[in-house]
Amino acid sequence: MSKLPLYNMKGERVGEVGLADDLLPKGKGLQAVHDAVTAHLAARRAGTASTKKRGEVAGGGAKPFKQKGTGRARAGSIRSPIWRGGGIVFGPHPRDYEKKLTRKAAQLAFCRAFAEKAAAGQVAVLERLALPEPKTRHVQALLDALKAKRGALLVLDAADPNVTRAARNIAGVAVTTATSLHTYEIMASPLLVVSRPAMALIEQRMQKRLGDAS
Repeated sequence: MSKLPLYNMKGERVGEVGLADDLLPKGKGLQAVHDAVTAHLAARRAGTASTKKRGEVAGGGAKPFKQKGTGRARAGSIRSPIWRGGGIVFGPHPRDYEKKLTRKAAQLAFCRAFAEKAAAGQVAVLERLALPEPKTRHVQALLDALKAKRGALLVLDAADPNVTRAARNIAGVAVTTATSLHTYEIMASPLLVVSRPAMALIEQRMQKRLGDAS
């Protein structure tokens, strides 16, 4: 049974939260994490870069100058790639960068990424994560108490407008929910600040991998 530190909203450690060892994959999953991160970054690419080939450039119907007598190299069209404004050879064209990732690989990547964060002491569980008002100072005070100087990812069980508005002005801080949390966010965040209800949902996601494997 792995132990995660439990804090209150003042950033004071008040106990521990157990995480079953069978939910944390050992000795496997590194390649799945790499594939999941690569797939996420690839999906963010627009793939809209486009150039025109020789046959797509306007103009060039007439020979630009006579074949002989000018002292210049012969030319048949201003659409030639060696001419300024001509077509582009092997230029980029719109494409889809999406990479396929199987459901089991995605589940394994999620579990391994969370396990790595937990082992590194970069997961903090809060008794609750709720604010009376959407004020940045409340979130900043919590992060200062947790010594999250490089930023953090706040993980809620459900969307909370107060927390979202209070955290959006702090550099390096983002807010998400347990059901939307994905491997890239886990790996990219210096610290995961997870509410206790959200932690229960994360455990359910990790338990689902074991159910699918059986």
